[in-house]
Amino acid sequence: MTPPPAPRGASPAGGTAPLKVVIAEDAVILRDGLAHLLGLRGHEVVAGVGDAEALRAAVAEHRPDVAVIDIRMPPTHTDEGLRAAIELRRELPGTGVLLFSQYVETRYAAELLGSSPAGVGYLLKERVSDLDDFVDALTRVAAGGTALDPEVVAHLLGASRRDGSRHDGLDALTPREREVLALMAEGRTNAAIAASLVVTERAVEKHVANIFTKLGLAATGSDHRRVLAVLRYLDAS
Repeated sequence: MTPPPAPRGASPAGGTAPLKVVIAEDAVILRDGLAHLLGLRGHEVVAGVGDAEALRAAVAEHRPDVAVIDIRMPPTHTDEGLRAAIELRRELPGTGVLLFSQYVETRYAAELLGSSPAGVGYLLKERVSDLDDFVDALTRVAAGGTALDPEVVAHLLGASRRDGSRHDGLDALTPREREVLALMAEGRTNAAIAASLVVTERAVEKHVANIFTKLGLAATGSDHRRVLAVLRYLDAS
């Protein structure tokens, strides 16, 4: 029997398979630098563009696994990249989108994640200084996961705490459960959460189960409770 194809970003042996990437960034030095770094890791940057219109054309032509998109691009440098990303997700939902910004703009994260968080990420540009973290996030997004910058999550959590109102069960979470949910929002696995909090993976599993219970997320055959929990967290923020 022929084995099923490996997910994008994962080789059959569990390693990382080459990804087809489009980069939309108007700063030429950063765009070329990213392309060079990803090439060193074995990924193929099929196009590098500087505006939203060129991004749409590049995605239509190359059908990449994932697009790295700057939120602020010409001509107004406000939300051109975001609007192009939302359009891309609507037309090609199987294409991963990794937003890239110099600033923490949480409403952009919530807006893009609002329809479906699968295959979506949001990193600060400074994160590219840690190539391992950047490539890990890119691979996770291409494979249908979620990757949020820790700074974005921290701002979301701070906004939720300042609000002080009830948010569909979030108020019932313990401080540790909120920590776990914040790390889930970054796209971390249970093993990675355990390592970050210096606890056992079994302890993390119990916290995750408690989060699902308190948020009223019963197991079903179709809903991804982990994604739903993150969406609840983002909506509350």
